[in-house]
Amino acid sequence: MLPVGWKEWPRGTEIEPSIYAADFARLGEQLGELLDGGAKIFQFDVGDGHFVEPITIGPIVLQAISPLFRERGGILDVHLMIETPEKHFEAFAEAGADSVTVHFEVVGREIPAAEAHARKLGLGFGVAFNPESQVEDVVAAAGGADLVLAMGIHPGYSGQPMLPETFDRIARLRELLPGEVPIQVDGGVGLENARALRDAGATLFVAGSSVFAKPDPVAAYRELAHAVQ
Repeated sequence: MLPVGWKEWPRGTEIEPSIYAADFARLGEQLGELLDGGAKIFQFDVGDGHFVEPITIGPIVLQAISPLFRERGGILDVHLMIETPEKHFEAFAEAGADSVTVHFEVVGREIPAAEAHARKLGLGFGVAFNPESQVEDVVAAAGGADLVLAMGIHPGYSGQPMLPETFDRIARLRELLPGEVPIQVDGGVGLENARALRDAGATLFVAGSSVFAKPDPVAAYRELAHAVQ
């Protein structure tokens, strides 16, 4: 599948299953079931043990699963919760990533250079920010990013409840960003808040435990997708 970019990948609103929350004993099987069940865009969370406490997964795992995504037309959206993300762009591009997202708290004023590096490798590019960062500062720094990711939790561990101020932060993002730039939300997304997040302005919903921790992840994905339509 040739990359076309964030203007074409989403089909309106999208639930993005977070691979970090999957059962790694049967990872390929679970991902294949979700792809066949209608999921298209998946988030691949990378933690380095420094910017976030846990060390998660990296290019070797991405390389192992990317053929499955190429076969089924899926998108691998890599969220780099790490201190030096631009040093790893090439490795993730070679492993099969479609897009990379870096954190405002790490990259700051160097976001334009990071974006240029990603573009050169044929990758989409996003900017994420943590709850303590100011929305206005992020928008000013994001430049030509394809998407902006508002963290609903402090990043690192799956299963945390969403911080209540997330809704106001998303609404403010929607006021400030161009209409064509999608807002992604990650952390604590579930049936109890997905529709309110959509109404606030989010269109990309990263869902970890609310998909993979359920007895039937495909049914859970579909229920969430229906909730945000």
